[in-house]
Amino acid sequence: AMEVWGGVSQSLQPDRGLGDNRLRSVLADVAYLRSVLPGTTEDAFFDYLATLDASEVTVSAVPEGSVVFARVPFLQVRGPLLVVQLLETTLLCLVSYASLVATNASRFRLLAGPDMKLMEMGLRRAQGPDGALSASKYSYIGGFDCTSNVLAGKLYGIPVRGTIAHSFIMSFTSLEEVQPRVSVAPLEGGEPVDLPALAESWLQRDFQGLLDTYCVRRSGLPNFCAVALALHQLGYRAIGVRLDSGDLAQQSKEIRRALRACGAHFQVPWFETIPIAVSNDISEQSLEEFSREGSEINMIGVGTNLVTCPLQPSLGCVYKLVEVNGSPCLKLTEDEEKMTIPGIKAIYRLYDAAGHPFMDLMALEEEPSPSAGQELAVRVLGQLGEPSKVVPTTVEPLHRTYFRDGQVCEPLPTLPEVRSHAQASLSLLSPAHRRLHEPQPYPVAVTERLHHLLTELRQASQ
Repeated sequence: AMEVWGGVSQSLQPDRGLGDNRLRSVLADVAYLRSVLPGTTEDAFFDYLATLDASEVTVSAVPEGSVVFARVPFLQVRGPLLVVQLLETTLLCLVSYASLVATNASRFRLLAGPDMKLMEMGLRRAQGPDGALSASKYSYIGGFDCTSNVLAGKLYGIPVRGTIAHSFIMSFTSLEEVQPRVSVAPLEGGEPVDLPALAESWLQRDFQGLLDTYCVRRSGLPNFCAVALALHQLGYRAIGVRLDSGDLAQQSKEIRRALRACGAHFQVPWFETIPIAVSNDISEQSLEEFSREGSEINMIGVGTNLVTCPLQPSLGCVYKLVEVNGSPCLKLTEDEEKMTIPGIKAIYRLYDAAGHPFMDLMALEEEPSPSAGQELAVRVLGQLGEPSKVVPTTVEPLHRTYFRDGQVCEPLPTLPEVRSHAQASLSLLSPAHRRLHEPQPYPVAVTERLHHLLTELRQASQ
């Protein structure tokens, strides 16, 4: 299965991970460790922690937002053994949930299609405030257009959108309770302030009606049409309606018919195309039903089923030792899928004549890079027998070095750049690999030389 990889920029930010060479422990940290570690721990260990840094660490990775596949290392860390072991939990924490949410968001985008507006609105259901911010950030990378999380908008520049709450509408029982918060001059002739003027003072240019607090047909829709048409006479244009319950696809079609009828009757052409937004526990299945049944929906708000990732609540990222002191090493296990691939590796993506990637190839770092048009003998992981022969039209090296000698050495992309790269990476996949139901397995292979090393180490271990 594919994954949209996220989190490398977060891992290298100055306030976390490796960004400012921040491994060095402060005195308070060392004192706390002394209090919880066995009393037999040598003082030299604590002295060492006080001087620890990332000056000898090198991090290379697949560019953030890229589509990656199982068994392919999207992050490689080199450095002193103790230092890179201490980094394990931090790095896995920073990339696992990020990649999980970006991947989940990309699935919603693929089901919704390129023209549907998608809004992330999972703040209330997310795993605490940190999880909520990460969900907003990485769902944007995965293809969502905006978020209801205002703090995420402030911190990351993600477009923010939202509507009024049912409780706000329910808090009013009559028009007499509604008072404008700004002074509204009486209409010409001294008549009292009426509903259009009141709506104008409140709504300005962002009027979106929530239709289903009570009854869509008898209350929400007719009241919206009355107010929106009145505002039109004052030069304002409603930006949409939202549904939050019931048969969303069917209601959207009924609402569209009513809007078209109003637009035609009152000669207001734009009324016919007012956007219809929906929410209410939207899932992948919901989007499939909208597509199957047909709808007039223009925007979808997704919360719980986006940020909690119920189809796969965690991503099985692992951090494995593949070489120590210049010697490749292998984790041997009965489960071949959990067996590590030894050695420091270069990763290449091979493309066919149509521009689709058809295979990822792992090679030892010292091997010559494959070339476009060159016939390659490869061993596809999980397949027994003789090597396969492939001829790529294009070859793309996947890893870039982002951190070296205690410094970020490659400019980190902005969030919009990562989002654009993610959508481009997804669009390059062939339809057979991109489909969500029973996708064609994407082959991952190793070179003959790497296969020989793997076989040699396996035999030696046995």
